[in-house]
Amino acid sequence: MPSICVVVPVYNEAHFVSSALAGLIAAMEEVGAPYRVLIVENGSTDGTAEAARRAAGGAPVEVSSLPDPDYGAAMRRGFLEASGDWVVNFDIDYYSAEFLRSVLSQPDDVDLVIGSKRDPGSQDKRPPLRRAATRVFNLLLRFILRSGVSDTHGVKGFRAALVDDLAPKVVSTKDLFDTELVVRAERAGYKIVEVPVTVEEIRSAKTSLLSRAPRTVAGMIRIRRRLKKEGA
Repeated sequence: MPSICVVVPVYNEAHFVSSALAGLIAAMEEVGAPYRVLIVENGSTDGTAEAARRAAGGAPVEVSSLPDPDYGAAMRRGFLEASGDWVVNFDIDYYSAEFLRSVLSQPDDVDLVIGSKRDPGSQDKRPPLRRAATRVFNLLLRFILRSGVSDTHGVKGFRAALVDDLAPKVVSTKDLFDTELVVRAERAGYKIVEVPVTVEEIRSAKTSLLSRAPRTVAGMIRIRRRLKKEGA
């Protein structure tokens, strides 16, 4: 069975990471594939890294740290350090054994699996404002980056060869590391499939939509300019 490396950025999660990591490990064990979990703590001030190491026990979990709070930089670190046949990104408050099984069931020609909240078969149980934000983000993807995918945030599984080829080229951090990586994969001709997911927040979001919106738009414009300059 193919192996999976799961990358999980975390920030100030000391009181949550123990139970969440236990659930993630249980999901990995349920799937039954060889696995490795990379927890990338970034800029926490509450002892998150130490809490994650204690919670890992004897499971194949590694914890690293970055000095500044930056979700995208943490994701990039994890992707560059990943190993295995598939690299999957989860958030500490959302993981899915069902999605992992979907990744592992893909034929050999599929390079990227997107768990899309916008797929017709998905169940998006988040509050209306969060669902509306996803729709707006999708419009921006199409308008600014001419992307044909329906979602770049959320869970995704990447073939290791794609990660090795494209992750070192990604410049965006903050909220857009994965968006740039997906768009680069799309433009490079990698085969992408989207699968339905069930999304239900188990706690309120930690960042406000209003604070993220301006930097998201600006970041997408920078990605467009960068890719145009590269001829991608």
